[in-house]
Amino acid sequence: QVHLVESGGGLVQAGGSLRLSCAASVSIFSINVMAWYRQAPGKERELVADITSAGRTNYADSVKGRFTISRDNAKNTVYLQMNSLRPEDTAVYYCWMTKTGSQYWGQGTQVTVSS
Repeated sequence: QVHLVESGGGLVQAGGSLRLSCAASVSIFSINVMAWYRQAPGKERELVADITSAGRTNYADSVKGRFTISRDNAKNTVYLQMNSLRPEDTAVYYCWMTKTGSQYWGQGTQVTVSS
């Protein structure tokens, strides 16, 4: 059984920082791609960033230069460092991975950025 548990969300003022963590219940060493998505109220879920097992990263244009995704295979954890946060970053952030043809999502963590 695969479980993803996010943590690190909260309320922060614009310009502040947060670091999200996603702990997996299985080894992520062989997981090719892990990602962070977000969903704001009334909007569709969107990709924020992803990272391959080789460490290659990809970011949404809206977060480039502000967010950094990383992974620690020894801890089975993926991180999202978010700097220079803006009110438009307010959303529920979800961790995602795929394994043996199935997709897995975490329960989400709320990030609220006040102006």
